[in-house]
Amino acid sequence: MAPKKKPAGSEKSGPKKTDKKQVGKGGFLPGGGGFMANLISTVLILIILTSGYSLITNQGDKEEPVSLSQVAADVRAGVISSIHIEGNGLVLAYADGTEREAMKDPEASLPETLAAYGVTPEQLTAVNVTVESESGFKYWFLSLAPILLPILFLGVLFWFLTRQVRGSGMQAFSFGQSKARMIDPADTSQRVLFSDVAGAKEAKEELLEIVDFLKNPKKFLDIGARIPKGILLMGAPGTGKTLLARAVAGEAGVPFFSISGSEFVEMFVGVGASRVRDLFLLAKKTSPSIIFIDEIDAVGRVRGTGVGGGNDEREQTLNQILVEMDGFDPTEKVIVMAATNRPDVLDPALLRPGRFDRRVTIDLPDRKDRLEILTVHARKKPFGPDVNLEVIAERTPGFSGAELYSLMNEGAILAARENRKEITQYDLVRSIEKVMLGPERKSHLLGKKEKRLTAYHEAGHALVGSVLEHSDPIHKISIISRGRAAGYTLKLPFDDKRMHSRKTFLDDIATTLGGYVAEEMIYGDLTTGPSNDLAVIAALARDMVSRYGMSDVLGPVAYAGDRAYGDATYSQDIAAKIDAEVARIIDEGKTRARQVLEENRKALDAIADRLTEVETLEREEFETILIANGITPKKKEEEDVSI
Repeated sequence: MAPKKKPAGSEKSGPKKTDKKQVGKGGFLPGGGGFMANLISTVLILIILTSGYSLITNQGDKEEPVSLSQVAADVRAGVISSIHIEGNGLVLAYADGTEREAMKDPEASLPETLAAYGVTPEQLTAVNVTVESESGFKYWFLSLAPILLPILFLGVLFWFLTRQVRGSGMQAFSFGQSKARMIDPADTSQRVLFSDVAGAKEAKEELLEIVDFLKNPKKFLDIGARIPKGILLMGAPGTGKTLLARAVAGEAGVPFFSISGSEFVEMFVGVGASRVRDLFLLAKKTSPSIIFIDEIDAVGRVRGTGVGGGNDEREQTLNQILVEMDGFDPTEKVIVMAATNRPDVLDPALLRPGRFDRRVTIDLPDRKDRLEILTVHARKKPFGPDVNLEVIAERTPGFSGAELYSLMNEGAILAARENRKEITQYDLVRSIEKVMLGPERKSHLLGKKEKRLTAYHEAGHALVGSVLEHSDPIHKISIISRGRAAGYTLKLPFDDKRMHSRKTFLDDIATTLGGYVAEEMIYGDLTTGPSNDLAVIAALARDMVSRYGMSDVLGPVAYAGDRAYGDATYSQDIAAKIDAEVARIIDEGKTRARQVLEENRKALDAIADRLTEVETLEREEFETILIANGITPKKKEEEDVSI
């Protein structure tokens, strides 16, 4: 395979913490589980209440109470010294010091009851009788518990079973509230400054005046200037659009409200527009402030496409954003920033003056910017003495800031996996290939025949790329499986390229076909190995003809759409000519690759033999083989001249 680096990656170019305030997200959110969890909790509370009531009312194992006839007999016998009356209970104190309990008749007094059992007033007078009136908490609890406990139980059960319903109801009322996350300027752990954002010099210069306005708005207003209300950050994924927006807020020291475009839209009509109103209201209350809408193309696409009809929720949300941005008072210090990597699909009303009238393009970093980004991500990492970040920056053309962060992180992971305390240059070099192609699949072992075939395939790529003048130089060849590839040839330019010529494309097509031609030459057969190569060159050749005007037959015309999908804007005859030109370009590339390999068959065999032996060839060893076979390796000066 001959991989070509393409920009990819996430929007972040550095580690970010996620401890952010939630703003405007009201409502009571229940913390419990479902119905069964509430039911179990209710039963447990019932058991606890029942146990408590039993502890208070139950006095434990007691002696059997004395009957009234026995009490009367003991009074007559004179063995009871005192009787203490508590309600209907009697505490009998005997002359021998023991105490017994008994119950009196609740309908009659104790003297009347004892008299009925033959106790004379004289005999009763000899006994000290005291009476204690019932009162206090215990009395009232015991009296009211049979009534209150069932009511309390039903109340607790009703509360638990309705928690989920009440929470859902409150959430319904909070649908229209903004879900934006706010970063407080006083929170230093979340604060990002321009010094934390490497590269993107032109973008930072454009944004510096926004910072100046937020700090000193009077200077602009006094001279009659109005700062742009909206700033649209455009760039490939991973170039640092979100990080730059946070840096503007950090430099200005103002609240930063962050929300994704997809968070506005719900299935309920009007929710998105309501959230937009709530978000702008919050920002105005805390002004000066910044509103940041990430991936604004989720709601900002061109209207009138017919999708969703006239009441499309997405269109209503976009209309509300347009109204809010156009309705700013000149003295309101609220800046709206948005990010997208699809500016071509945005509605023209968003881009007109007065709304997103300041558009900042953030390109992929060049070599100098990549070195600065790598330096930022290297601040807290221990490096060995052999680490040279300039070499890493040179070997990563086309990498975004997010990919460079991933590269540094993968290098640290590799060092930690091998129980080392420092990151070496070898770790970072391996990380480049891991980010580009994926991890090594050491368990994916090739048989002897497949290994030899893969070696010739990759040698074909490398040899053709080294001989052709406008192809990028070869930095590494490997037949160790990585990602989905059984082997790979790493081509990297000496300098970053902003434009590509037709000669460069033609040499790239021939180089990519080098593996296909090598298999056919050596084995007289073809395998499924070159399938990805064929897909790459077919797309490149078609773009040359239909997009870049690099065909002498069709001329400088761009043909939009694809007839395979029914959206082509050209005739069937033009489509046939495009197909014929694509086939011709590919066939010429195959012929050139075969000519190079046949003329340098000894070099092809030498590269394949060495590759089969060691499995990986670095640039120095590969160029040594080329020199030994009479091929001059490419140097940077020669590359500059050819361009």
